[in-house]
Amino acid sequence: MVVGSLFFASLFEAFGLTALLPLLARVGDEAARAPSALSRFVERALGTIGLTPSVGVILAIVVITVSLKCVLMMFANKQVGYTVAHVATDLRLSFIRSLLSARWEYYLRQPVGALANSLSNEAGAAASAYLSAATLISLVAQTTVYSVIAMFISWQATLVALSAGTVCVYLLNRFVRVSRRAATKERRLLRSLLVQLADSMQSLKPLKAMARENLANAMLQADTKRLNRAAQRDLVARESLRALQEPMLTILVAIGLYVALVKFQMSFASVMVLAFLLMRVLMFLGRVQREYQDMVASAGAYWMMVAEIEAMQKESENPPAGAAPVLQRAIRFDNVSFQYKDRWILRNVSFTIPAGGITALAGASGAGKTTMVDLITVLLRPQEGEIWIDDLPLQRVDWRAWRRMIGYVPQDTLLLHDTVAHNVTLGDPELTEADAEEAMRAAGIWDFVADLPEGLKTIVGERGGKLSGGQRQRIAIARALVHKPRLLILDEATNALDAETEAAICRTLEKLRGELTIIAISHQSPLVDVADRVYRVGDGAVELVADRALQTTSA
Repeated sequence: MVVGSLFFASLFEAFGLTALLPLLARVGDEAARAPSALSRFVERALGTIGLTPSVGVILAIVVITVSLKCVLMMFANKQVGYTVAHVATDLRLSFIRSLLSARWEYYLRQPVGALANSLSNEAGAAASAYLSAATLISLVAQTTVYSVIAMFISWQATLVALSAGTVCVYLLNRFVRVSRRAATKERRLLRSLLVQLADSMQSLKPLKAMARENLANAMLQADTKRLNRAAQRDLVARESLRALQEPMLTILVAIGLYVALVKFQMSFASVMVLAFLLMRVLMFLGRVQREYQDMVASAGAYWMMVAEIEAMQKESENPPAGAAPVLQRAIRFDNVSFQYKDRWILRNVSFTIPAGGITALAGASGAGKTTMVDLITVLLRPQEGEIWIDDLPLQRVDWRAWRRMIGYVPQDTLLLHDTVAHNVTLGDPELTEADAEEAMRAAGIWDFVADLPEGLKTIVGERGGKLSGGQRQRIAIARALVHKPRLLILDEATNALDAETEAAICRTLEKLRGELTIIAISHQSPLVDVADRVYRVGDGAVELVADRALQTTSA
C-alpha cells in the first residue's frame, strides 16, 4: 500500500508538471517555434476528454494533481509510521515471549544490561532501519516515475543525467561503508556500557561504602568516551555524504541544462519541465543513498535482535502437556544425579519430602541445597533419575500448573520500585488488598505496613531500598503466600531476620503445617527445630538426620 501510494503520488505530480507544457510553450518566443512532441501529446490527451488547454484548465489540472499527490503522500506516511511502530512492538513482544519461555540455564548466561539494551535501543534501531528501507523503496519508485516522464521530453539528456548521478553515488559510497562500521561499533560499545552500568548499580552500595565507586566511574567513563568517538565517526560520515551530494548534483543539473539548451536546441518550456524532473530525479538518487546509509547503519540492530530471539527460542523450555499435579502424599527423589559441567552436585540421591509437613535441608554453602530446589521447581532437569509428585514423574507433569502451586522465597530478595501492595500481589487482578493483608499477617509484617503513612500504597524504593533487609524478606514471604500455594519453598529466607521475627515466622510455619508442604533451606536452628524432617546435604549425598514425625508416631 505504501509503495503503491507513493508511486501514484509521483505519477500525479509528474502529470501535473507535463500539463504545464502547453501553457509554457506560449511564453516569450516559444509560440513561434514548433511545439514539442510531449506538448502535442498533452494537448491531444486533454482534447480526448473534452478539455481545451486553456490557462484555467491547465492550472486546475495542476491544482487537482498536486492535491491528489498530497493526499496519497499523507496516507503513505501514516501507514509507514504505523508499520514502523508495529515493527518495534512486534520485535519487543517476540523478544519478551522468547526470553520468558527460555530455560533457566539461559538466564544464568545473560547480563541484565544486554537484555535491557536489546529491548530498548536495538528494537528502536531496528524500527528505524525498517523506516529507512520503506522510504528507500518509495524513493526508488518515485525516481522511476520521474525518469520515465523525463525520457519522453529528452531521453538523451535523461540518460546523461542518470549516468552521471550513478557515478556520483558510487564515488560517495565510501561514506556509507564508514557509517556502517561506525554504527556497528557504536552498538557494541553501547551494549557493553549498559551491561557495566547495570552491574555497577547492583553493587553500588558496597562500592560507596568502601569508597571504591571511582573504579566503576573510571570504567564507565572509558566506555562512554569510546562510544562518543564511534558516534562522531558515524556523524562525520553522514554529514560528509550530505555536504558533498548537493554541489555534485547541482553541477550535474547545470550540465544537463546546458546540453539540452545548446546541444539539442530544446524549447524553453521543455527545458524548464525537464530541468525540474531531472532535479527531482537526482535529488531522489541522493536521498536513496542517504536512506541506504541510514538503513545499513541500523539494520545490524534488527539482525542482532533476530539472532537473540532465535537463540532464546532454541533454549525454550518446551514444557510437556502433562497431567496437573495434586501433591497429596509426597515429593520423592529417585536416584537423582545432577552435574554442572564436569562437577557432580548430586549423585544417585533418593529421599522423600512428605506432603503437609515441614522439611529442612541443611548443609554447607555449595553443597547442592538450592540445586535440589531448582530441580523441584523444574528450573533444572536431572541428568539421571527422576523426581516424583505423588505417583506422577515430574517429566509427565504440567510444569506451569505445578509452578502455580509453588510459593518461592529466594535468598536474595528483590522488590520492585512500586507500592507494598504491588510487591505482594505482583499486579495479579485476581488478588485483592484483603488477600495482601492476610499474606502479610502470615509473614509477620502487617503491623509495620499498617503504621506506614500511606499503608499498602507506600513506595518501597529501588530494589526495596527504603526498607530494612528483614522487612524486604518478610514482604517476599508474603508474596509467596498470597496466592495460597500448595508448596512453600524458603531458600535461606530467614537469614536476614532478627531472632524475634524469625521465631514469629517459625510459629506461622507451624500453623501452616498440614495446610501446605514447606521446604526450608536454612543454617538457622529455629527453622530446623520446627521441621518434621531434616536432611543434611553434602558431597553429592542427602542424609536423613532427624524425623520428628516418625519419633512422634513411635512415642
